[in-house]
Amino acid sequence: MQSLWMVAASLLFACMGVCVKLGAAQFSAAELVFWRGFVATLLIGGYVMVRRLPLATPHARTHVVRGLSGFVSLLMYFYAIAMIPLAAAVTLNYTSPLFLALLLVLWAGEPVRRGFHAVLAAGFVGVVLLLQPTLARDQWLGAAFGLGSGIISSVAYFNVRRLGELGEPEWRTVFYFSALSAVGGLPWLLAAGPFHAIDLRGCLLLLGVGGFGVLAQLCMTAAYKRGKTLTSASLAYSTVAFSSVFAMLLWKETLSWLSWSGVALIVGSGVAATAMSRRTDTESVTD
Repeated sequence: MQSLWMVAASLLFACMGVCVKLGAAQFSAAELVFWRGFVATLLIGGYVMVRRLPLATPHARTHVVRGLSGFVSLLMYFYAIAMIPLAAAVTLNYTSPLFLALLLVLWAGEPVRRGFHAVLAAGFVGVVLLLQPTLARDQWLGAAFGLGSGIISSVAYFNVRRLGELGEPEWRTVFYFSALSAVGGLPWLLAAGPFHAIDLRGCLLLLGVGGFGVLAQLCMTAAYKRGKTLTSASLAYSTVAFSSVFAMLLWKETLSWLSWSGVALIVGSGVAATAMSRRTDTESVTD
């Protein structure tokens, strides 16, 4: 059952990426981030109201750090999707396990297994292989955004892990992240201008960005709560496969064999780094 939840989450995240890429032709990245947070807040907020769940928390500071880092990462990720091939943007975002593993070692002082540093090095070699033959000169800014989203995501995941250790429920973590994304995206949206009119197609895309995103988070949370972290982390990389299929079908985007070698190195290194730096097989993580 855990595998089904995780594969469902990966498919939903890939669907969100498709909506973002389609929506980028009509909306700015600031608009997409705002509506992603706003729609998700409405959905989670409705759940909270129906269940009459308490939003008060003694860990507001950690929620703010998680929310702000997640917001910045999301903004950079959406820019990357709009500027470079979807599979490349998704893969660069999924370098976050490599940076999270590094953060856990350097910041939290967690012990690691033999070969950990070699695994990280292999992952970063994969980044070089993915980028060098794939991107044109005018796409390097998008690549920087994609890699930056992976780096900053590791900070968000680190604080999500901390919130889990403090006993915060997953729905509350998702709610505050969504709300902070909407609040943080609003001034960016107003400053970016102009505000684009929302027609039926645009409305469906924005609902897709927010709806697929929050459903993916809930499915992933269910997977992590019901099974082993390593298994869930490994299956999470199926988002890369789903995104690659969508990119080939919708935009005829293809990667060279050297780029696919880079993708394989990043995925393999991410899974191995998760295995080498984890403390237990049952710790919970929320996107």
